[in-house]
Amino acid sequence: MSWGQRLLALAFCAAVLALLAFSLRPRPVPPIGVQTAAARQGAITRKVTAAGKLQAATEVKLSSNLSGDLLDLTVHEGDRVKKGQYLGRIDSRRYAAQVRQQEAARASAAADLGLEEVQVRKLEAELARVRRLAGSGNASQAELERAESDVAAERARAQAARQRIAQAEAALAEARHFLDLTTLYAPIDGIVTSRQKQVGERVRGSDFSEDVIVIVATLSSMEAKVEVGEHEVVYLHEGDQAEVEIDAFPDRRWPAQVVEIAKNATIKNAGTEAEVTTFPVRLALTAPVAGALPGMSCQAGISTETHEKAVVVPIQAVTVRTEKQLRGPAERRDERPVAPAPGARARREPTQKVVFVVERGVARARRVETGLASESEIEILDGVKPGETVVEGPYKVLARELEDGKPVKDAVPGEGGKKS
Repeated sequence: MSWGQRLLALAFCAAVLALLAFSLRPRPVPPIGVQTAAARQGAITRKVTAAGKLQAATEVKLSSNLSGDLLDLTVHEGDRVKKGQYLGRIDSRRYAAQVRQQEAARASAAADLGLEEVQVRKLEAELARVRRLAGSGNASQAELERAESDVAAERARAQAARQRIAQAEAALAEARHFLDLTTLYAPIDGIVTSRQKQVGERVRGSDFSEDVIVIVATLSSMEAKVEVGEHEVVYLHEGDQAEVEIDAFPDRRWPAQVVEIAKNATIKNAGTEAEVTTFPVRLALTAPVAGALPGMSCQAGISTETHEKAVVVPIQAVTVRTEKQLRGPAERRDERPVAPAPGARARREPTQKVVFVVERGVARARRVETGLASESEIEILDGVKPGETVVEGPYKVLARELEDGKPVKDAVPGEGGKKS
């Protein structure tokens, strides 16, 4: 073989070895497509969200203190009424008869008083005559004392007659009051939201239970009654500002204010794994809502606390990792798995809140402490500085795939997925 052929064969072998070495060398990990955002410094407000129902700020259930047949009811649901307006009446014949009876009793007592007063005057005249006779010695002291006692007794009987008149007048006033109660009047200005009785039905009056005839509410002033979870109600205070969104009027929000926070919890599914504890909270809408009706569904966002100069990142940028995941692949390989004792439950490893900060194209996991959270952002108390770039999505990448030290790149729409 000539020297030229040897050189050619040697060059061929070198090329084959070079290609083999190039194919066997470790390939760099391809960067993961992510969405990023910059941590900023600014104001953040904690918001507590809750769902509930609208209700009228003032609602009056009109019932009767008397029992009887409903003879007239002039209003229907949706009618607007004024305070003192006539609404209907209950059968009043029984109560009108009681008024006439008490009027007669009073007249009888007045007649009795007249007779007693005549008798008093008669006995007073007799006493004066006896006194004159006693002064001239023609009447004894016993006759004088008997005449004086007769006058005193008759005056007492006249006073008793006056008390019977007062008693009769009180009974007459009560009877007239009952008669007035047979006529129904609007207790407030408002709208009839419910008519629960019809003409001809029996109304049962009672001091212990109400038999509602109509319900009148002031729809010009509305409230939202929402249920707030036990872990969030501790942040609320009376007077906190809020915004209410009504399902029937999408894309619109009305200002509101916290007016009452219940002190007693509402517990659903008590004693089960699905037990839920909430507290009712009343919000007064500070602006009128045209067309709103009691019972409409609504959601409220209540602002409870604001930090003016906070380090803020998108709320989805904060994820969790276990201590084992944060130690890295090399340290995890050196660990020896510890088998749990027979019959013992596997211990759940605690998690840490982390944010992935992008440094020279590489994601670095930072342990963070969080503070207030709004609907879209969260405050970072420690771990991230303003201006640093953090990974905010996609959710699948943040939750499962991304690890400390992995290369990343900004995702192109259609390649890196959508924001979570």
